[in-house]
Amino acid sequence: MLDVPRELVRHLARLLAAERRALGTRRGARALTCFYQALLVLIWFRKHEDAALLGAGFGISRATAYRYLAEGITVLAARRPDLHEALRRAAADGWAFVILDGKLFDCDRVTETVLSVKGDSIDAWYSGKHRDFGANIQAIMLPNGLPIWTADAMPGHLHDLTCAKNLDITAALNWAAAELNLPTLADSGYEGAGHGIKTPTKQPTDGKPLAVANRSVNRLLRGLRWQGERGFAILVSRWKTLRHSTISPRRIGDVVAAALHLTHFEYRYLNEPC
Repeated sequence: MLDVPRELVRHLARLLAAERRALGTRRGARALTCFYQALLVLIWFRKHEDAALLGAGFGISRATAYRYLAEGITVLAARRPDLHEALRRAAADGWAFVILDGKLFDCDRVTETVLSVKGDSIDAWYSGKHRDFGANIQAIMLPNGLPIWTADAMPGHLHDLTCAKNLDITAALNWAAAELNLPTLADSGYEGAGHGIKTPTKQPTDGKPLAVANRSVNRLLRGLRWQGERGFAILVSRWKTLRHSTISPRRIGDVVAAALHLTHFEYRYLNEPC
């Protein structure tokens, strides 16, 4: 039993069929039909089954199972909206603000190294903050907690603000605040990101207490931001394959984007009037 709507399996099957037509695949040349390939991909996302075991269950080899999974991830990730398009849609839907947040998605140990700001050789995908290997993924969430956009994977050693700047996310959010009247709320890690990104005021380094006005603003920001930060929890709790990845960390961004599309389809399907 797979606890996803049957319509979601059909939706992914249609996307895979379109991909096969674009590649010029002959009818009957594949080991699985589009429907069963879609089922295989969704089982992997939902249950995080081992690819070899999953392939055996469908009567295909391990290599074929990996190839079908990679194709499904690519097809789903291609449905990720442009950031500006996602912000325009949020403004058009009447939302007063969006939330920016980042998360380290756990992966296996990676030997890739880079030079730190001090000139030392460090593991590119190791986060000293989390003391774990992973990919840094930035996301935009609505105030109700639904994520609307996720970024490409960045090495885990990078700070959230650095990732947001390198991916031009801060520029897009400042544009949305100026042009769409859609400000962004974020935690203190994004301090200095721009006028359109509202962050809490940090405690003074000299030990003095914050002014009453600053404490009031911080409390207001926390009260508005907390529910939006559920966005990553929604993705990880629904799609278990996001809890730990064994694929290349550079592809984790595509896996998260694919899970985002699946989540949005389920959300629309379950909220459609009967």
